[in-house]
Order: sequence, then structure tokens, then C-alpha cells
Amino acid sequence: MSRNTILPMQKLIVHVAILIFALLPLVSSTQKHTKKIIHECSDHKVLELSPKLSFQIILHGFLLWASMGFLMPIAILVMRMSNRQQCGRRLKLLFYTHASLQILCVILVITATTLSVINFENFFDNTHQRIGLALYVAIWLPIVAGIFRPDKRSKRRGAWFCFHWLIGVTVTLLGIVNIYTGLQAYHMKTMKSTSVWNWLFSAEVAIIAFIYLLQEKWHYKKQSGVILGNESVRPTDQQTSPTDEEKELSPMP
Repeated sequence: MSRNTILPMQKLIVHVAILIFALLPLVSSTQKHTKKIIHECSDHKVLELSPKLSFQIILHGFLLWASMGFLMPIAILVMRMSNRQQCGRRLKLLFYTHASLQILCVILVITATTLSVINFENFFDNTHQRIGLALYVAIWLPIVAGIFRPDKRSKRRGAWFCFHWLIGVTVTLLGIVNIYTGLQAYHMKTMKSTSVWNWLFSAEVAIIAFIYLLQEKWHYKKQSGVILGNESVRPTDQQTSPTDEEKELSPMP
């Protein structure tokens, strides 16, 4: 399986993801209505945060945003830059940048998960905690796949590339979704508004998605310009036909 065979799949997943991320901020518009319903329920208790617990929750959210919401998407954009890179030195630089960002992302996720296990209640009774547990396992797969990367001449290279790309994009999308669910869970527990953070994160996701789509269009435009610029001019019938002067100089039959 070559890279060209998964381009339609890439476009479909990216466009669906953009649609989902465009609709997710609308959840924040229902927070006032949710707040009213929760307060009407007598058995609901709003979580009173101590300064220490509040700092730990904020740090947990920041670490997950930095890893899954920023570094992981940037690592994908960097690797896409290397797909059409011809210079060996730049290609190596982009590869090591991609790998370093992935490793740093895993370190931040481990730190955030450890902080959660030690200080928070983890009953896995909500979407945020369940997705978080799945992500903690899945985030290791891209690194393991990168370590066991087959040679370019290997027949398994196409299947490996498809798996590595698919698991990387899936983990990134789930991580972004889990950031939204984390903000929603924080609002449900504390009744504090998270609308500003929802909109700011949505703006960041939109910018990253725009750059992701622009990379392919930019390469296509650049490649088209190179092809047109190097296209040889074919002689026309008028140019190949003998001129009057050539007819005069040519011997008569």
C-alpha cells in the first residue's frame, strides 16, 4: 500500500474532524441550561476546590493541552513537511524534530497521568477519564511503530506507513476531543465557566487544521509551477515547415 492510496482516506478523516471541532464549541452554549438543571437536582454537590487541588487540576489540564493539543499536532505537521523534502540534511532534521516532539509529548502525558492518579478520584465513570485511559495506552503505539520502522525498500513499508499515520492521527484526534471533555467535566464539577477556553482551543485547532490542508495544496501548486516552468516547447507545424528562403536555397527536383 503506497502513500497515494491513503490520500482519500486522509482527506475524509481531516474534513470530518474539522466538522466535529467546529461543532464542539457549541457545547459551551448549553452550559447555562445545564447549570440550571444541575442546581435543581438536590443530590448534586458542587465541588469546592482548595487552592492546592485547583492548582493540580489546572496543571493537569495544561500538561494534556501541551502534549495532545499542541505538540502532537505540530509533530504531524513537521513530518508532513518531510514527505516531499529532497535535501538529506533537512530531511534528517525534520525527522529528529518529529521524534523529539513525540517523546516530549509522551513524557508530558505520563506526568499528567501520574498527577491524576495520585491526587484525583479516578472511578472512570465519565467520558473524560475513559478516553484518557485509552489514550495513555495508545500514545505509546506511534513511538513503538517508529522504533520498528522497516527499510524503505521493504515490502512492509507501505503497510507500516499506513498504520503509523492512522494511529498517529487517531491518537491526536482523541486527545483533542478529550481536552473538550475535560473542560466540560471541570465545568460540571465546579460550575465555573469554560467558554473562553473552549473558544481559544477551537481557534487553535482551526489554525492547525488549516495548515494541515494548506500543506498539500501548497505542494500541488508548487509542483504544478515547476512542471509548467520546465515544460519544453514543442515545435509547431509552422516552425517545422520550410521558409521561403530555405525553399530558394534547396535544390530543385
